[in-house]
Amino acid sequence: MSLDTLIAGSLLDSGAPAPAVDACALVLMGGGARTAYQAGALKALATMLATRVAGAGAQRFPFQWLFGTSAGALNASYLAGHAERGLQALPELAAFWGGLRSSQVYRLDAPGWVRANRVVAGLTLARQVKRHRALLDTLPLVDTLHRAIDLPGVERALAGRHIDVLGVTASSYTSGEHWIFCQTRTDHPLLPWSRQGRRASFQPVTIEHLMASSAIPFLFPAVPLWVDGHKEHFGDGSMRQLSPLSPAIHFGARRVLVIGVGQPQRSGMGQRTGEEPTAGTIAGHAMASVFHDTLQSDVEQVQRVSETLKKLPPELAAALPYHPVNVLALQPSFSLDELARKHIGALPASTRNTLTGLGALDTGRGAAGSAAALASYLLFEPDFVQALVELGEADAWRRKAELMDFFAAPVQTTAQVAVT
Repeated sequence: MSLDTLIAGSLLDSGAPAPAVDACALVLMGGGARTAYQAGALKALATMLATRVAGAGAQRFPFQWLFGTSAGALNASYLAGHAERGLQALPELAAFWGGLRSSQVYRLDAPGWVRANRVVAGLTLARQVKRHRALLDTLPLVDTLHRAIDLPGVERALAGRHIDVLGVTASSYTSGEHWIFCQTRTDHPLLPWSRQGRRASFQPVTIEHLMASSAIPFLFPAVPLWVDGHKEHFGDGSMRQLSPLSPAIHFGARRVLVIGVGQPQRSGMGQRTGEEPTAGTIAGHAMASVFHDTLQSDVEQVQRVSETLKKLPPELAAALPYHPVNVLALQPSFSLDELARKHIGALPASTRNTLTGLGALDTGRGAAGSAAALASYLLFEPDFVQALVELGEADAWRRKAELMDFFAAPVQTTAQVAVT
């Protein structure tokens, strides 16, 4: 986004009420199984906030706005459904991840000997695609979400003003537009908005919205949703997500904690052998492209706008309708591909054998990093999940001072960032 786009968007009056001085938005990026990292970071944050100040107020839910993409949308919705429980909702999310298994997310029926023949592996996946419109059957995830996500709890949290909005993003295969589905109180003054390639719709979040948001292309089937009175088919919200911070800012958030699972060090995982890329290399690269983390560029855009505004004459800056925004971004400090490499063997046997038969989990010929990249999105298994949770906790504690300053600092009254 260019600066003039940001300024033009900010001149539109959102009608949103002024947030409380300590209000904070939480933005959770997508990444399949990798998003267990977010649960660990939030678990550590809950401990920090619980010991920060004594009294009942110390235990209240710390986020007014919740926005999630892909598996990050599942995390955001889980938290929204448990927001009435205050800080306790954060470690409960980590406990949910600790009890998860791949069999509760997807299913792939294949004989054990499929790994020995690429033709058989290809036929197996072709049968899956014909039956489920994707490589994997995601009916287990539907059942898991119905059990785990407390949709009536979201309504209670909104009615009780524990939260102000739950936003879930998905990408339309039909129109090519990126949508955010927002559930708010019926009396919320903000109206749906439309930007180039991005739209917002206000409606109750359902399990179908969550399935759409987390529908990884090719792996998970597209999900039909009704928008503007007609049906469109949606896939993973990470596709075409150019401005992950935009919805939070549009709702008036002046403090945004965003947790991504991107991996800027991924480029160092491959080995320059000069050989043709394996199926695993291509699959890993494709997944990295789907979940290309635009978080850093969006944060940098916010910073550039802030620096530009600081150079304006004070009287001009005070007259412009910009909102102050303080953004703190958490990302893994260790390669998640490298972490997944140690746990590839924990994939369900049918999935591991089929992908191995196709060459997509080839750990030889210098392709181990790419094989691990693909596996990292599908490894909903205890050992890998626990490693991710522990990494998230460790990274949050490592940045405790920043987090405590972030939650303690008063919202500035000078203009910093335009509403997008």
